[in-house]
Amino acid sequence: MRIHFIGIGGIGVSALAKYYVKKGCKVSGSDLVSSEITEALKRLGAKIFIGKHKPKNISKNVDLVIFSPAVQLNNPELKRARKLKIKCQSYPEALGELTKKYFTIAVCGSHGKSTVAAMTGLLLTRAGFDPTVILGTKLKEFGDSNFRMGGFPKSKILNTKYQILVIEADEHFVSFLNYWPKIIVLTTLEPDHLDYYKNFKNYISAFKKFISHLPEDGFLVLNQDDKNILNNKFSTTVKNAIHYSLKQKETEKLRKFLKIPGEFNVSNALATLAVARILKIPNKISFKTLSEYKGSWRRFEITKILHPKPYTLISDYAHHPTQVDVTLRAAREKYPKGKIWCIFQPHQYQRTHYLFKDFVRVFKKAPVDKLIITDIYDVAGRENKKIKKKVNSQKLVKVINKSFVSYLPKERIVNFLKKNLKGGEVVIVMGAGDIYNLETKLKQK
Repeated sequence: MRIHFIGIGGIGVSALAKYYVKKGCKVSGSDLVSSEITEALKRLGAKIFIGKHKPKNISKNVDLVIFSPAVQLNNPELKRARKLKIKCQSYPEALGELTKKYFTIAVCGSHGKSTVAAMTGLLLTRAGFDPTVILGTKLKEFGDSNFRMGGFPKSKILNTKYQILVIEADEHFVSFLNYWPKIIVLTTLEPDHLDYYKNFKNYISAFKKFISHLPEDGFLVLNQDDKNILNNKFSTTVKNAIHYSLKQKETEKLRKFLKIPGEFNVSNALATLAVARILKIPNKISFKTLSEYKGSWRRFEITKILHPKPYTLISDYAHHPTQVDVTLRAAREKYPKGKIWCIFQPHQYQRTHYLFKDFVRVFKKAPVDKLIITDIYDVAGRENKKIKKKVNSQKLVKVINKSFVSYLPKERIVNFLKKNLKGGEVVIVMGAGDIYNLETKLKQK
């Protein structure tokens, strides 16, 4: 089978492409820019086209085209595929088909999806369940990949004829309504993606509809500490609801041995533990795996930089005000006396606009010594032209109105750090856009 991916460099789409490569399919794909993700796919044998999408990238013998949700309907490759009557699916549609073939565990929620899915995938691997795992981050234990190919469970604990699939269930564009899991983990609920949902009520309704996809014998794992989950009575909609909370007796034990900082990560570990117990995995295996978990790509990922002056570089994906807040507080807990600098790239004009007051509130009281806000990452195909004129990073800095907060264009940041770092600082590079390219440059210095 020949499959072509449009937007193959995306973190989710690339994992699905790796799945089909491992299945023996002929995989090709296109993306606007080259990245470490597209280079990794090349090494696996995928044919990659970099640059402007072109109709000629779609050959007549392609059997299936899978496209990123960010791809527009007028995309020249998509138009060519439809003209040739090639079957076309969005990434969520294609992944949705897989969820019906596997015993699927789906992690959803406003925050924590990647970490809980990564912890769960790793724990199931160590317990002999041999899961297939599709992540929105990369895990060193999976060969520094966002994907793990599984097989049939070697463990006798799970009485099922199915292989296991662990995924993140993204709510944007109601993507998760394509998925049909046996276990759903719901981590947190806060207003997000308001460019699509318009209000929090619609956002909550989408999650309730997704949970209705559970079979009668399915399980819903809920965060009891989240007021929006409790207030919307999710547990009353399913037969098997399992709650986890920081009030559990295991919390103190997890606090002591977790290598990744922050109360939110203790909560993520408790969610993973709840899934493990549904699958009857012994606590001994669960606690050992969680105690050894070192974190994943761009989730409080720590690198020691030695040149030109020694400092600690932390890479983090946080882009919602709450994520930013808890991550900065976790950094201050870990480095109580350290000089903490944060470089933040807002992600999407619409998110910055809709959550502007929340960003201001969080940054006014940020526990950092210096905060640099760079230009907003423009998400291709998702932006509103009117909103783009209303909001920018300079305006955000002006309203925050704190002496430790300043604006700086991205291309000037490396030189700024080179001139101003004294040595010994903690530098957090934060955001979900292309800000990670800055990390690459800092690591090369």
